[in-house]
Amino acid sequence: MATPGKLIDDDAGLKALLLRARRIAVLGIKTEAQRGQPSIDVPRYMERAGYEIVPVPVYYPEVERILGQPVYRRLADIPGDIDLVNVFRRPKDLAPHLDDILAKRPPAVWLQLGIRDDAFAAALLAAGIDVVQDRCILVDHQRLLGLD
Repeated sequence: MATPGKLIDDDAGLKALLLRARRIAVLGIKTEAQRGQPSIDVPRYMERAGYEIVPVPVYYPEVERILGQPVYRRLADIPGDIDLVNVFRRPKDLAPHLDDILAKRPPAVWLQLGIRDDAFAAALLAAGIDVVQDRCILVDHQRLLGLD
């Protein structure tokens, strides 16, 4: 049985997660054509902040690259480890992604601002995956670490 993950909701935990994460898969990322929407502007900011972004769009089947990186259709298809999955999906759309996330076994999952699903989070926590719910990674990064 996995050691349970932690629900991270304090500044110390958020900062530690942001400092240890280097490679972030963005589930539900949009394309550069949707500039002005958080699901592309937030990953673009995180890339500028020094993180490697791995795009995992849900739509846009014709798109092969986002932010210059190859697109993957499932987290399980991403080669190598990822440190964090940043999720841009409505709460009602989270459940279909659970098996894919569990198959990839990232150390942490960050549900963006406005995204909270306690049952989904509980399944991740039970699998030993840390969870952040209902917080904007850009806002917390700017507040806790800033962008040089």
